[in-house]
Amino acid sequence: MNTILILVIVIIMAMVVVSLVRGVIAFLKSSRTDLENDAEDGGGATEMQLRQNKMMFSRIKYQALAVIVVALLIMASR
Repeated sequence: MNTILILVIVIIMAMVVVSLVRGVIAFLKSSRTDLENDAEDGGGATEMQLRQNKMMFSRIKYQALAVIVVALLIMASR
């Protein structure tokens, strides 16, 4: 049981890292786009900003899952 939970934690950690990297890439692209388009039209969030927000939410979701699995691992080891 502990081995399975540890494997799940490692998989979730990889998903957190992937979400973080994708969010950083979206942030960099968003920043570059904002710098290139000096004239703001005030039209709301851009596509890259929405993608960045989505990746941030994914990262938080996977981190919460990792915390839950760690809690299960601690409970199973007692």
